[in-house]
Amino acid sequence: MNYQETLEWMFNQLPMYQQQGAVAYKADLSNTIKLVNHLNNPQDSLKTIHIAGTNGKGSTSSMIASILQQAGYKVGLYTSPHLKDFRERIKINGQEITESFVVDFIACNKPFFEENSLSFFEMTVGMCFEYFKQEAVDVAVIEVGMGGRLDATNIINPLLSVITNIGKDHTAFLGDTLEAIAGEKAGIIKRGVPVVIGEYNESTQPVFIAKAKEMSADIYFAQDTYKENTLVSDLKGDYQKSNIRTVRQAIELLRNSFVISEKAEVEGLLHVVENTKLLGRWQVLGENPKVVTDTAHNSHGLTIVMNQLKHEKYQNLHIVFGVVNDKDLDSILPLLPKEAKYFFARPNNLRGLDAEILATKASEFGLIGEFFSSIPNAYDKAKEVAGAEDLIYIGGSTFVVAEIL
Repeated sequence: MNYQETLEWMFNQLPMYQQQGAVAYKADLSNTIKLVNHLNNPQDSLKTIHIAGTNGKGSTSSMIASILQQAGYKVGLYTSPHLKDFRERIKINGQEITESFVVDFIACNKPFFEENSLSFFEMTVGMCFEYFKQEAVDVAVIEVGMGGRLDATNIINPLLSVITNIGKDHTAFLGDTLEAIAGEKAGIIKRGVPVVIGEYNESTQPVFIAKAKEMSADIYFAQDTYKENTLVSDLKGDYQKSNIRTVRQAIELLRNSFVISEKAEVEGLLHVVENTKLLGRWQVLGENPKVVTDTAHNSHGLTIVMNQLKHEKYQNLHIVFGVVNDKDLDSILPLLPKEAKYFFARPNNLRGLDAEILATKASEFGLIGEFFSSIPNAYDKAKEVAGAEDLIYIGGSTFVVAEIL
């Protein structure tokens, strides 16, 4: 198989949460353990940093990777989902995994994948560990896919664990209370391994403290330590302020294992996009009208992004919006501004919610607009009607952003 044929097999032949939702969720790590044993446990040869949380995982992972890269290290970065190309998930110093490695890894291990019915995510995690081992990275930053305790990445013994924040998302799998979700995220806390908590509240802090105590792990709360943060990043968006605090706390602890100067920390934060090629975080795509896209897709993330929209100057606001079918619309739609003109569309994904259904539900919350057959069509219409002094916001789902980029 060539690269495209390999991707088609990966996407279509194996269950994958990104495409299929609940069907692809596995409530244990047995398959992942089988896989890494089959690969002779490449993860054991890696120095890793493990990052979980409801929002900000990708930004936080990329910031940490950028700083370590700026400090002169060869840095592996594993994130998900991808926006344009599968290879975005696995990078070394901002360079994506080669097509040939993806093809060869699948070809060599395909009988094992099929025999054990491995999920898309499980075999992708195995691929990243093997790639980073073969390329002899100095350190690998590993982002959790979903949750933490039962995530396929949770077989590593990292130098540091990081939990960015807790919000309600994937409640069908992680629980419908903040305490329950925090418990799942806290599952990445390992015995004797320090953990950084980016944000907490009265519901989640006791969960983190109890788990850290159980695992004899030192715990650090970044929102308390870096209240007066003065550093900035090229990643825009108000929510990055909290992520920067989390990253600074993490970097301070990582100085026990790596030489990281203050200059590398400052420069690393300022060159995240250049160093890691991260996309879709309050990304400005154009001016006159201003066009902004962001991957925020749950109530926790959208609350912050919608508040940021209020600080933008524009004459009229146009919102291109689509979601997947497992989102809690009753918690998301009230966050959206009623004065905007909406262009609803279904993401090109098996889990995409029908645009007419979304538009009908949105109307119950006073959100008025049209629905379209595709995200690109909705965006084209928004650009057609928007004036030079207007603002177009595109979001609601990672898949919506991916189609625009």
